[in-house]
Amino acid sequence: MSGTSTPVSRSGRSTPLHFRDIVHEVVRHYRHEKDSEAHRIFRQSAGHKPKTGTGLLPQTVNPDEETVPGIEHPGSTGVIYCSDRAMANGFSYASSHEWANLGQGAPEVGQIPDAPPRPTSIPLPEDSLEYAPTTGVKELREAVANLYNQQYRQGKISQYTYENVCIVPGGRAGLSRIAAVVGDVYCSYQVPDYTAYDQVLSAFRRLVPVPTALDAENMYRLDVNQIKRDIRTQGLEVIIASNPRNPTGQVIKGQELKELVETCRDAATTLILDEFYSWYNYPEDESELGQSISSAEFIDNVNQDPVVIVNGLTKNWRLPGWRICWVLGPKNLITALSQSGSFLDGGANHPLQLAAIPLLEPERVHAEKIALQKHFKHKRDHVLKRLEELGLKVAVPPVATFYIWLNLEHLPAPLNNGLTFFEELLKEKTIVIPGIFFDINPAHRRNLFHSSCHHFVRLSFGPPLEDLDKGLDAIGRVLRKAKKEGGHAFGHSYKKSLDGPHHIDQLV
Repeated sequence: MSGTSTPVSRSGRSTPLHFRDIVHEVVRHYRHEKDSEAHRIFRQSAGHKPKTGTGLLPQTVNPDEETVPGIEHPGSTGVIYCSDRAMANGFSYASSHEWANLGQGAPEVGQIPDAPPRPTSIPLPEDSLEYAPTTGVKELREAVANLYNQQYRQGKISQYTYENVCIVPGGRAGLSRIAAVVGDVYCSYQVPDYTAYDQVLSAFRRLVPVPTALDAENMYRLDVNQIKRDIRTQGLEVIIASNPRNPTGQVIKGQELKELVETCRDAATTLILDEFYSWYNYPEDESELGQSISSAEFIDNVNQDPVVIVNGLTKNWRLPGWRICWVLGPKNLITALSQSGSFLDGGANHPLQLAAIPLLEPERVHAEKIALQKHFKHKRDHVLKRLEELGLKVAVPPVATFYIWLNLEHLPAPLNNGLTFFEELLKEKTIVIPGIFFDINPAHRRNLFHSSCHHFVRLSFGPPLEDLDKGLDAIGRVLRKAKKEGGHAFGHSYKKSLDGPHHIDQLV
C-alpha cells in the first residue's frame, strides 16, 4: 500500500487522511514525559527528578535559591503532591467544601448508620501529661493483643501478649521503625502498592528493592507464586506488601494467605504486611458481615514466625487524626522497635493511647465492622454504577479497601494518562491520585510513560456520598468536553502556583 492510499479503519470504513495525521500528531506529542505539561510539572516538583549517580546538587524547591548543603528532597507521597497541586489551583482546607476530594486516603470520620457513637472528648489524667514509653502504654498493648487473640487465634496454643505489640504514631512511623532495624537485604514488593513504600525504600538504603509488576490477569492481587519464585531465585529476605491492597482494592485471604505465611516461615523470609484495610471487605452474603482478614490467623508461633503486621485506628476505626497505630510481631522485634522509635519519633500521643483502649473492646469492634462494611459497600456500588454510566466501566472492581483502580487507556489522548486526567480535574475542583504514585520507583529514573501504572488513577470512595457525587459530576463534565472539543482542549494551561505563572514552559 502506498503512502497516499486512504487508510481503512477496523470497521472497514475509509478514514480521511487528515484524521490519521491528527492521530499520529497526538501520539507523537505524548510519547515521552518531556512532551507533556502535566509530566513536566511533576518532574519539577522537589524530589521527583531522576536520581543519577552521586555528587549531584541536592534537589530543591527552587534551585535558584540558597539551599542547605547536603539536604535532598525525598519526593512526596501521592496525596501530598496532589494536595499541593490542588492548592495551586485554589484549594484550601477552609474552602474544602467546594471541592470533591476523591484522592482522599482516609475514610469519612463522622457518624455512619448503626455504628457505635463517635468519640467526642478525651480524658486528660495527670499521668497522661508525661511521655509514654516508646513501645506504648501497656494497657493499650494488652488490648491490641487480646483483640487479635479473640479475632484470629482462638484455640491456638501460641497467643499474643503485650510484649508482641508496639504502639506507633501512625502507619508510616511503624514502617520507618521497622526499616530502621532491617539489615542489608533484598526487599521484594509488587506494584502497584502503597505510595509511602517508595519513600521508605529511598530513605533506608540498606533495603535493596526488588520489584515485580501485577496486572489485570491476576486481578492485581498479591501474587504468592511470584513471591515463591523470587525467594528461590533472588534470595529475598524481606517482603513488604499491603493486604488488602492499596490502590487496587484486591485481597488474598483463606488458603492463599495461609500459603503466603507458610512460604515465608519455611524460607525464613520476613513478611511485613500492611493490614490497615482489614475490615473493608464486602461479602455478598450478609451472614459474613463482621468478618475481617489478617495473617495473624495463620501464624503458628507468635514469637518465631517471621510475620510483622502493621495496623491501627486510622482506617478501620476511622480515626486518622489520632495517629494511634501498632506493629505486631515477635518479642525480639518489638524490643528493636523500641530502640529505633527512641530516635525516630519518640512515641505516640499518651492521652490518645489511653482513650483508644475502650475502642478495642471486642463487642464494640464487631458492631463497628458490620456498620462500616454495609455503609462502604453501598458507596462502592454507587460509584461503580455511576462510573459505568459515564462510560468508565471498571475492569477489576474492588472487593476490599475503599479504592477503585481506574484504567483510562480507552480515553482520547492526552486524557488517557493519570497525570493529565488529574490536572484537568483540578480545573473542575476535584482531586484524584495519578497511578504513577503507586509504581514504587525509588530512583525515579523510569520514563513515566513506560510505567505500568501510567494510564491509571486511584479514586477513593472514602468521603461522604455527597462528595463522591460532586466528584463524579466533575468527571462527567471533563468527558463531555472531550467528546465535544477533542483532545486539543486538554494537556495545557496548568497553574504552577496560585499566584505564579499559568504555564510551566519557562521552567524547563
